[in-house]
Amino acid sequence: MKIHHIIASLVLLVFVGTSCSEDYLATEPTADTATLTVFETTEGATLAINGLNKLMTRQYLGSQGFNGEGTIKMYYGNYPGNHFYVYLSGWSNIINGEYHENISSIYDYYPWYYYYMLIGNANTVIAYIDDAEGTTADKEFIKAQALTFRAYSFFMLSQIYCNRWSDADGASDGLVLRTDLSTGDMALSTLTEVYAQVYSDLDEAIDLYTSSGNTRSTNYDPDINVAYAIYARAALTREDYSTAKEMAVKARDGYPLMSVSDYEAGFYTPTQEWIWSSYGASDETLYYYSYFAYIAYNSNASNVRNYPKCISKELYEKIPETDIRRELFLDPTGYSYTASSGQAGSELKEVAFAAHPDLYSTAKAFAYMQFKIAAEDLPGVGQLNHFRSSEMYLIEAEADYFLNSETGAQTLLDELIASSERDPSYVCTATGTDLLDEIKLYRAIELWGEGFDWFDLKRWGDSIERKSPTEGGNFLSVLAVSYGPDEKNDWTWLIPEKETDYNSALSE
Repeated sequence: MKIHHIIASLVLLVFVGTSCSEDYLATEPTADTATLTVFETTEGATLAINGLNKLMTRQYLGSQGFNGEGTIKMYYGNYPGNHFYVYLSGWSNIINGEYHENISSIYDYYPWYYYYMLIGNANTVIAYIDDAEGTTADKEFIKAQALTFRAYSFFMLSQIYCNRWSDADGASDGLVLRTDLSTGDMALSTLTEVYAQVYSDLDEAIDLYTSSGNTRSTNYDPDINVAYAIYARAALTREDYSTAKEMAVKARDGYPLMSVSDYEAGFYTPTQEWIWSSYGASDETLYYYSYFAYIAYNSNASNVRNYPKCISKELYEKIPETDIRRELFLDPTGYSYTASSGQAGSELKEVAFAAHPDLYSTAKAFAYMQFKIAAEDLPGVGQLNHFRSSEMYLIEAEADYFLNSETGAQTLLDELIASSERDPSYVCTATGTDLLDEIKLYRAIELWGEGFDWFDLKRWGDSIERKSPTEGGNFLSVLAVSYGPDEKNDWTWLIPEKETDYNSALSE
């Protein structure tokens, strides 16, 4: 990357703004430290990592919806998938994948801009930390954290701007693998080279975390378990199943599955199974820009009050009645609602408000609306989860399936679903391709609303199949579309013109 690396270097430790509370100025991800002195000491470099944390939850590009990592989850993971419904006909181009080849679109540009900003800042930390004043252990830990950020960012970019691994076994175009402070033209790597870089960064990070002996004090700071979790997700996407299984086991070590009460508590504060999250608090909020102001059922933001987020009817109906996750959505059975939109009639709305009195007074209710994700405070305050041990169980199960260990996959599903008491009556008996379908189903149920849907469908090579109410679904007719894995540019976003205009190596 050329011009945006320069931008990223200027953003570094500008690291935006100051905290509203001096009490945690040096601990919560806030910012505004002097660029010229930040790397003189490890204390200053720790603030640089703090700034990287903060970059994941701030507003970008002068648009309300671009809020860091939450935007990736919502616009690129939830909206265009099969299982997430919202009454937004005007968003059909995003929801239906129409912008993949629109290189001038802000939606094509945003992930590139955002992740290369993280990469540029991580590169600066990596370049300067060795010369900082401080203990070797602290320098190793800080460098490991920067490498973790860089690996995560390259991996996320590859899911959006690169083909599936299976399309060409990694021989297809990759990314601009900028790993230093240079700013010249740079050609694309291959996808194989992208994953090699991700693996290399994580291997080095794991070694440094281990040798440093340091541990983190907050869930929003990267540590060795975060590195393992990124490794597991990346390896699964690369179809490197033995590595995915190994890393998933390590990632969830020390992070037992959450209780039922924690599961039903709103997903806005870390539980015992959260491996990595981004910080959020009432005195450090993005207000109506935040992820929670777009999804939390109790938010007073218009994006929620008027357009509550819903599960697809088809997925809801596949959740067993004995599963507590079914209770996290509004069941319209026996009540009237407008089929074409999903908006609830008066009686169904009363049911929603009676069950969830924290709904905002002017909020609309929709059939199948979600009550899984809430805001801790208005309009959209909450800590944003990125990895939790439930995902690691699902990664292990899928890896076991492809490693021909059906018993292993069945056992992992039993542990995730029955032993956790999410559905005490669940027993996995599926085999063969039915077992893979079972794993896919429970990924959709367990991770609903957390930004996985489209990414999972892409890596599996599955199709988008949404049904309108007349077809047995609950999608607006304009959103009730079907298309296969080889359509919409193979689900691959093109490199935005703001990169190609300034990096001549991409046009050679």
